[in-house]
Amino acid sequence: MKVAVVGSGGREHALAACLARTADVVVTPGNPGIPWSTSRPVEELDVDLVVVGPETPLVDGLADRLRAQGRSVFGPGADGAQLEGSKAWMKDVLVAAGVPTAGHGTFDDVAAAEAFLDTMGDLFVIKTDGLAAGKGVLVTSSRAEASAAVREYLSGERFGDAGRRLVIEEGLTGPEVSLLVICDGHRLVPLAPAQDYKRVGTGDTGPNTGGMGAYSPVPGVTSAMVEQILDTAVGPTLRELQRRGIDYRGVLYTGIMLTPAGPKVIEYNVRFGDPETQVLLPRFAGDLAALLQQAANGAMVDDATFNDDAAVTVVCASEGYPGALRTGDPILGLDAARAVPGVQVFAAGVGAGPDGRLVTAGGRVLNVTAVAPTIAQASAAAYTAVGMITWPGMHARADIARFGASNTEETR
Repeated sequence: MKVAVVGSGGREHALAACLARTADVVVTPGNPGIPWSTSRPVEELDVDLVVVGPETPLVDGLADRLRAQGRSVFGPGADGAQLEGSKAWMKDVLVAAGVPTAGHGTFDDVAAAEAFLDTMGDLFVIKTDGLAAGKGVLVTSSRAEASAAVREYLSGERFGDAGRRLVIEEGLTGPEVSLLVICDGHRLVPLAPAQDYKRVGTGDTGPNTGGMGAYSPVPGVTSAMVEQILDTAVGPTLRELQRRGIDYRGVLYTGIMLTPAGPKVIEYNVRFGDPETQVLLPRFAGDLAALLQQAANGAMVDDATFNDDAAVTVVCASEGYPGALRTGDPILGLDAARAVPGVQVFAAGVGAGPDGRLVTAGGRVLNVTAVAPTIAQASAAAYTAVGMITWPGMHARADIARFGASNTEETR
């Protein structure tokens, strides 16, 4: 089988590495750190299956255009991709489907949003309605900070048009878990649960990011809990999409808060999570290409199986991330890091310098992933490898899967 992966980051590198076990793979456009990269557009590639990585091309209808050409595509059409493209629309689907979720309101007017904030408790969640690269969420206990965010979002100052409509939610408490589910339009196949880290700093400090690390499996998240999430959240959501005439073929990333009242959906994404993919696929024990092709064709027969090992990924980021970035610095120590037993290094924000060496070219530059028999061993191996990589201003959280670790950020 020939498979094209659309995208250019660490998620796509991890997808390609797993797919390449059983298929011929190409990544478009990829990046200089992904060995399967090509500059040819996906429309020109002769492949049996297209796997779309990022959310933006899905929201823009890439899967629809490719299917109109007769292609087999893993990824929802623009209609289903609105689950991520519009948080307000996603909330409407959840309410219609009877899925447990946070109380909320949708606003494009400052006065109405401020009035809604006055009705809430002491934890506020402000979200852009549109796509904001994983950075459009503010969680705060400060009424003043929530009010400032409302004004900055709705004015377009912070996120442009993505924030000119926003969703305000009640704050939920409890541990979070990410459950990615493969859908073929009617059947659901869950992947292993994972846990990610959103804030930039060790100890959950600083602003939200696209994700600074992850681990899998998640202690305490049992198979019975996964079934409960499928029964109360993902299954009803898929049926509501069907009721609306939407044939959803792709992955449905379910962000769940395990509240005292039971699991509640805090978000849906319509693509493989980043960095969850980087810990899930190294543990995947089956034929990923076959499973995704079955889903793309609306006829899944396989299940997802995982080995018993644990995986931990640590994101190495550029100076300034998630704000203004410093880029163009040579990345040193990659060979030594990849020589650590159990370690893979996935290239995310990576470019080529004038001498051909890999340089930093984005905010999240590398995903250092380790697989080992236990979470503690995987975390130790990942951080051993992280310690071998350097460029000016590089930073990484110091507490990914280090339960009870000290609150000291790793910097270079």
